[in-house]
Amino acid sequence: MCITFIGYKSIKMKLTPVFLFLFVLGFAFAQRPAQGPMSKKRFNPEKMGYKLVWEDNFRGKTLDTTKWTVRGVGPRAIAYVSEEAVKVEKGYLKLYALKKGDSLLGSAVGTQGKFMSKYGYYECRAKLQKSQGVWAAFWLQSPQISQGEDPSKYGAEIDVMEFFKKLGTDIVSHNVHWAYGPNQQSTKGMQSYRRGVSLGFHTFGLEWFPDRYIFYVDGYKYYEVTVGISNIEEYMILSMEYPGKKEEILKTIFPDVFMVDYVKVYQKEEGY
Repeated sequence: MCITFIGYKSIKMKLTPVFLFLFVLGFAFAQRPAQGPMSKKRFNPEKMGYKLVWEDNFRGKTLDTTKWTVRGVGPRAIAYVSEEAVKVEKGYLKLYALKKGDSLLGSAVGTQGKFMSKYGYYECRAKLQKSQGVWAAFWLQSPQISQGEDPSKYGAEIDVMEFFKKLGTDIVSHNVHWAYGPNQQSTKGMQSYRRGVSLGFHTFGLEWFPDRYIFYVDGYKYYEVTVGISNIEEYMILSMEYPGKKEEILKTIFPDVFMVDYVKVYQKEEGY
């Protein structure tokens, strides 16, 4: 989930996770102009020497707790992350943004404590939310990201996909953040133009190497990044996020949902 914290070396205060979220959320939308794919050929992990090592197709009636937990139950931004907003129905994981009276409910699931990995190809197939204000996100996170500034040792937040509809109905964003705290570093938000991405199901992928990240939409390569590279194991997160101010959800239509068909992880058979 994109949080940018750049250029605040002069600030001296205790930075709690909630404070960080609210304080820096306004910088999360610093974006590059949208660009089309860098390649015309679709990426196929199995043809590139990858082997499927983990997957969830959400075929049950409840969240598979051997693979996921509802993440961060409690206050987050202007909402409250709730198990009530997480459903598995008809082969899909549904992460809702709900309004119940004066309460706003968000949702997030993660594999922390269940599955962590380093390098490989990570992909989800999903249908994005319909509204502005809230946003769908698929990301990787390091449990050690707040412990130091070197991403190779402490990891990075890797935003495989975020969908800020206010940026356009055909644009998805990607980002990398590391060194949480007053010296936090970040790539500028990278925007991928994919016509019709807000309609129906699409795939969002990350290829993670020891020296670079490659971001994919529908199998097409859009960005390659060589900074903020994590060299430690990380876990995956799927979430429906809220902004830091209520006036930013005036155009949100409740209920809204981020619907996930599958999540798959591949790794190189010969290693790295």
